[in-house]
Amino acid sequence: MSDYERALAWVYGLQNRGVKLGLERMQAALASRGDPQRACPFVHIAGSNGKGSVAAMVERIARAAGYHTGQFASPHLSRYVERVLIDGAPLDEDEATRRLCGQRADASLDDLTFFEHTTLLAFEAFRDHGCDLVALEAGLGGRLDATNVVTPEVSVVTSISLEHQHILGDTTAAIAGEKAGILKPGVPAVIAARDAPAREVLKARAQALGAPVWLIGEDFDASRRADGLVDIAVPEESFDGLRLGLAGAYQADNAAAAVAAVQRLRSRGYRLDDDAVRTGLAEVRWPGRLEWVDGAPAFLFDAAHNADGCATLAAHLRSLAFSGPVVLLFGAMSDKDHARMLASFDGLVDARVYAIPPIPRAAALAALAAIRPGVVAPSVAAGVELARRAATDRGLVVVAGSIFLLAEARPLVVGGRADPPIAM
Repeated sequence: MSDYERALAWVYGLQNRGVKLGLERMQAALASRGDPQRACPFVHIAGSNGKGSVAAMVERIARAAGYHTGQFASPHLSRYVERVLIDGAPLDEDEATRRLCGQRADASLDDLTFFEHTTLLAFEAFRDHGCDLVALEAGLGGRLDATNVVTPEVSVVTSISLEHQHILGDTTAAIAGEKAGILKPGVPAVIAARDAPAREVLKARAQALGAPVWLIGEDFDASRRADGLVDIAVPEESFDGLRLGLAGAYQADNAAAAVAAVQRLRSRGYRLDDDAVRTGLAEVRWPGRLEWVDGAPAFLFDAAHNADGCATLAAHLRSLAFSGPVVLLFGAMSDKDHARMLASFDGLVDARVYAIPPIPRAAALAALAAIRPGVVAPSVAAGVELARRAATDRGLVVVAGSIFLLAEARPLVVGGRADPPIAM
């Protein structure tokens, strides 16, 4: 076992502490380590769907403009070090190992959770690498999330849908209330949620804080052309004929949120010209988001992990009008609306295969097969092979339902290394 694997084994072992919402532990830990979160400017992003894409877009635009960037994402797709990106590249394995070992040796951090240790690692890496701007993705919710210890340059809230209802609430308004926790007094807010109840909660919170707020559909918006290019309008400027490096009609809203955030950054003195916007949006990459892999069969990987995400993926499948057999390889966590997720693919797939890594909170595969008939695979590797055969050489395998399924299935198709999955 390498030093990196041993460091991972330690931090992964902290998952038995579960999810502990609240900022007190994180604030104390940061204070004991010199408050690294105060060293860099941030764009803080929360939401149910799209926050990773928006973070990737903001980061890539800033990098195209010549800024030294950081990005924080969770969970990772294939490797733990993907959670912390410096100038678009995952943190070096040796550096991650050194940082985790240093945290393990610090007795003042003994009560931190897996996610809190990882967030601390990110803040220290961004500080030590001297990042000029960091796209910071919230983990769970927002108000009590470990990332919510920064005062950002701009706050962004993406689309809101039902998720983690046992923690965040059982209505979009309640969930929006948790996401609204990232908004800060006087800090510009970009709201890309179209759900009406969620939108009203977010708008009211921003106004109560005196945070200048822009709302999608009112202050900024996007429209997709027949040729796939996107037009985006923000206050005082419009960007016509933008090419997006991320597939999917829904990415237009995410791009609009990113451009609105960039416009807010411009007003705060950041030099982010139009060429950087166009280059960044065209060159952004975010694996596992409508990621097409040619082959016989072809594969489409998408991290759709809730009902709205699956509906969006289904809309993309309709637009493809794929002629060969389409097979869904699906697995999900137990706290999701499986019936709605699976119903999204009715009439779009010819067969279903169920598989998921051995994660404690994964949904029982037999329960999924009881909702929509399909083959239950004993492992993800077996599921990939079963789906391949069902799709035939001229077909398509769609892998969706959980990023943890993608994390194990994707390297089997595209190659590369994968760290063990962790449901956090």
